[in-house]
Amino acid sequence: MTYTPEELNTIAQAPMSIGMAVALADMGIVSTAIEAVTLSKELAGAAKKYPNNSIVQATFSEAVLTSGKIHRSKPDVTAADIESGAVITKSISAVDRAIATIGTKATPQEITEFKQFIYACAEAVASAAGSGLFGSGDPKVSPAEASALAQIKAALSI
Repeated sequence: MTYTPEELNTIAQAPMSIGMAVALADMGIVSTAIEAVTLSKELAGAAKKYPNNSIVQATFSEAVLTSGKIHRSKPDVTAADIESGAVITKSISAVDRAIATIGTKATPQEITEFKQFIYACAEAVASAAGSGLFGSGDPKVSPAEASALAQIKAALSI
């Protein structure tokens, strides 16, 4: 399927926003940096993990990622959004916009798989760093991150 540049950016924003929301659920200087790198790796490896998904291929293939069609914009998140948990709500809204953008351009199975990819990004971010010095401690998934994951999973209906 073919998507416009605006559509590509809307679709790409979903996993990026979800990953960022999970990282911000329990911030730490080092751990948030580790989580950002993990999210980047998940996005960069998406096309290989989902070779038959037209949504992922159209949005996260190496050709698209290197073409400059996807613009990683600074998210509209305030300190109040982080403190109140609204960052999760905003990221879920980004997913809803992405799914609406996809519309009928993909099969229901591909949409389900895309939602699973989004959740996999969230899980990878949550598991990337733990507590303590340099994020190396246990548990890897904090209670705040676990709560964010539960909200995301429920919103994705997976």
